[in-house]
Amino acid sequence: MSHTVLPLLVGLRERLRFHAGLGMLGVLGLGWFPLASLLHLVLPARLGRPLGRRAIRFGFDVYLRWLSLIRACRFELDALDALRDGGPLILVANHPCLIDAPLILSRLPDVACVMKTALMRNPLFGGAARLARYVRNEPSVGMVLTAVENLRAGSHLLLFPEATRTVAKPLNRFTPSTALIAQRAQVPVQTLIIETDSAFLCKGWPVFRQPRMPIRYRVRLGERFDPPGDVAEFTARLEAYFTRALAESAMAPPVPCP
Repeated sequence: MSHTVLPLLVGLRERLRFHAGLGMLGVLGLGWFPLASLLHLVLPARLGRPLGRRAIRFGFDVYLRWLSLIRACRFELDALDALRDGGPLILVANHPCLIDAPLILSRLPDVACVMKTALMRNPLFGGAARLARYVRNEPSVGMVLTAVENLRAGSHLLLFPEATRTVAKPLNRFTPSTALIAQRAQVPVQTLIIETDSAFLCKGWPVFRQPRMPIRYRVRLGERFDPPGDVAEFTARLEAYFTRALAESAMAPPVPCP
């Protein structure tokens, strides 16, 4: 009997963990997104921007702590704390899964995140991003100018140079956006290496497909690059650096999605 019952109990426990994680995300989102949409309409940017960014940091921090508490995930994010008071930086990271941005945003209080314009326009989810004055990824010229404006105001800027979640091993081709912004703003580029042992929420993974748990996530600081002179050369050098870093990683993300 025990040989039959024990796997059922283990499966039930894992299912409860999975849905408890999704449930908490829903509670946090439904509690903040409508209010953020309203606040975006009534607050000026000088008030809405810091409020929106700190609320996002707080919400993601609560969410990740919850995932740790129910033992759905294990996080190693302490390296990010060294960036908190270090002045404006362009933060660039590889992009294996949907949780990448929350990992970073949960530790830093003033980050301008470059987001897809379609998400910014979403009537529900986009309210929080609009309140935080995140940067739309198009049109390209507007994205560069808005990103530079945020850096000159002292914010960090978060970019995923693959433009979307990784679908080619080890990385998608990098776009030149990072180099263009760094060149214009004359701000250093800090690389962040995101590592995980799971393909959960990679490109093509259904949201309600349960993974094996606990999932490990780690973000470590990579090399810091000076502002570039040549955009094409810098983009190639940045892509080559991430390729080497992931090849040497003991926990390289399993992409493309199985």
